[in-house]
Amino acid sequence: MEAGSTVSAVRSQRVLTGEDIRPALLTIKEGKIHKVLPDLGAALHTAGEVLDVGNSLVMPGIVDCHVHVNEPGRTSWEGYWTATRAAAAGGVTTIVDMPLNSIPPTTSLENFQEKLQSASGRCFVDTAFWGGVIPGNQLELRPMVQAGVAGFKCFLIHSGVDEFPHVRDSDLHTAMRQLQGSGSVLLFHAEKEIQQPLAEDRDPCEYSTFLRSRPDVMELEAIRTVTELCLQYQVRCHIVHLSSAQSLELIRTARKAGAPLTVETTHHYLTLSAEDIPSGATQFKCCPPIRSIANQEQLWSALSAGDIDMVVSDHSPCTPNLKHLDSGDFTQAWGGISSLQFGLPLFWTSACKRGFSFPDVVRVLCKKPAQLCRLDNQKGSLLPGHDADLVIWDPEREFVVKEENIHHKNKLTPYLGVTLHGEVKGTIVRGKLVYFNGSFSPQPLGEQLLINHNVAQTAL
Repeated sequence: MEAGSTVSAVRSQRVLTGEDIRPALLTIKEGKIHKVLPDLGAALHTAGEVLDVGNSLVMPGIVDCHVHVNEPGRTSWEGYWTATRAAAAGGVTTIVDMPLNSIPPTTSLENFQEKLQSASGRCFVDTAFWGGVIPGNQLELRPMVQAGVAGFKCFLIHSGVDEFPHVRDSDLHTAMRQLQGSGSVLLFHAEKEIQQPLAEDRDPCEYSTFLRSRPDVMELEAIRTVTELCLQYQVRCHIVHLSSAQSLELIRTARKAGAPLTVETTHHYLTLSAEDIPSGATQFKCCPPIRSIANQEQLWSALSAGDIDMVVSDHSPCTPNLKHLDSGDFTQAWGGISSLQFGLPLFWTSACKRGFSFPDVVRVLCKKPAQLCRLDNQKGSLLPGHDADLVIWDPEREFVVKEENIHHKNKLTPYLGVTLHGEVKGTIVRGKLVYFNGSFSPQPLGEQLLINHNVAQTAL
């Protein structure tokens, strides 16, 4: 079977259904999972060709709900064609595109429609969209909910791009009132400016210089604001890319008090550590920053305990010149890490050493992200009636990240040369084999399959 084929059934000795791995046959009908059959002989009664993947593990496709595609406006950084092919190569079957770094940002109904047009017919995996909250756009929020955005993102600090300004407290209260009763969710880049001591004259090429400029207390104070708002308005809130373990107790306390609050962290906070970042290696820069090994271990513990709900890529690429590799100046370099294609093996490489199971992988990479976006009636589980979104992969197989096997538009990533466990063999989106054995479907999914999902059905 070749990439681009429509799959009627998938057979494997290892299919993850619920908490169990067993030999099974998944039948697919009209892009949906039809049946999950334990009897492999049932293949004889299946119309169409069966994709037999032997001992490869079959599980739900990854839902990456934090991706910066940057199209339209900054397509030299990334774009739908390259981002979604990279996603497919990594077993990601759904991405949710962030509202900023594209021009225009997704902060109005008109801008959202422009975003939809730019993505139409260019996506190899299903694509949903976050809207943005900025000062003065409160009357755009409900029209965007009705048009199908998954929710909204805001910054409590400069976003890095001038066309997406950060919000003040008054803007937040206004936005919360608009979102009450909508069922939507507000995502927070949880860093706040604080009164810093006078900067010492330190080497801008040393990672420690940058790390000192974004201390843990910036996250702590921002998350204090988020938890208070969440409790006051009872609007769903979500903390994106948590990097500092110091905020975990505040999060636990707010949840116990009834805050409808969820939290994500990223592959780079779970994989990379400040102690190992070389001088001038600006490909490691992101905001919030990568912190210490001790902090990282606390994040893993919180993920295991359920205090952190999900793990995402925060794929935030740029052109190589914006990383200032020639000077190695961390203070000037763009803050963002490219990893969309490698999220599953990055996670598994570390998680398997810490006692995480395959059901844990599905929980934090598939189910919880789908729930955040209210796509869990379609995505994130191998259940009859759900979209036939599957990743076929070999958890035991090792590979090295090389430029020639990276499908992001720009190949710069801190993972170059790293050996990872877990090679993706195939990716199926709504019954279509979009990636298989290193080859892609010759055509994207098509305009009609672009997600404009059903949050709009909530009574407003």
